[in-house]
Amino acid sequence: MSHTLFIADLHLCAEEPAITAGFHAFLRREALHADALYILGDLFEAWIGDDDPDPLHAEIAAALRELQQHGTPCYFIHGNRDFLLGKRFARSSGFSLLPEEQVLELYGRRMLIMHGDTLCTDDEGYQRFRRKVHQPWLQRLFLALPLFVRQRIAMRMRAGSKQANSSKDVAIMDVNPAAVIQTMTRQQVHCLIHGHTHRPAVHKLDINGQPAERLVLGAWHTEGSMIRVTPSATELIIFPF
Repeated sequence: MSHTLFIADLHLCAEEPAITAGFHAFLRREALHADALYILGDLFEAWIGDDDPDPLHAEIAAALRELQQHGTPCYFIHGNRDFLLGKRFARSSGFSLLPEEQVLELYGRRMLIMHGDTLCTDDEGYQRFRRKVHQPWLQRLFLALPLFVRQRIAMRMRAGSKQANSSKDVAIMDVNPAAVIQTMTRQQVHCLIHGHTHRPAVHKLDINGQPAERLVLGAWHTEGSMIRVTPSATELIIFPF
């Protein structure tokens, strides 16, 4: 049966080999037979530049390239952890980089895909930080620094982020319902797929009197999470590594 797969928030890193192994298994099993695979951000726990010689990056690039050589095209939307992932890694992986909001026409249905962090408008501190680090000049400046300096900065930022999140109300870090409706209305869709919040669920909505839904991908902590879209259904699936 024709189907398209969506994943997000794997947070791959050398410290979590079980997740990496689970991703390889997913590529060999589910993704191999899909019409396409969409990765909606935070594939990696951190990204400090395409020139980072981390062996894990080359390993994942090779696995994604092999998937596409078997006929499954792959697409990537940046997350808040890997927003600096660039064209060099995209070329080595063979996947296509998409904008932060992408509308798809799948099996006769129009849907919006995104990472999801821009919907968390109640977290004003994070949104200020996001606007700052997405400035092109600042990104160019950061990427021009020596690799070891970028590594130190990234470690400090991750520690600061963990500390800040630990003191925030959980509800603040979730999506804002009004922002969801506004975004879906602007994009003229009745189906939204995103990640980021690590709260896998299917939410039924009403947009201008019409039924709609928001599907949220889970993070790959101890099990995998994917959304499968077929000509007749859209479903969230949790599966073991």
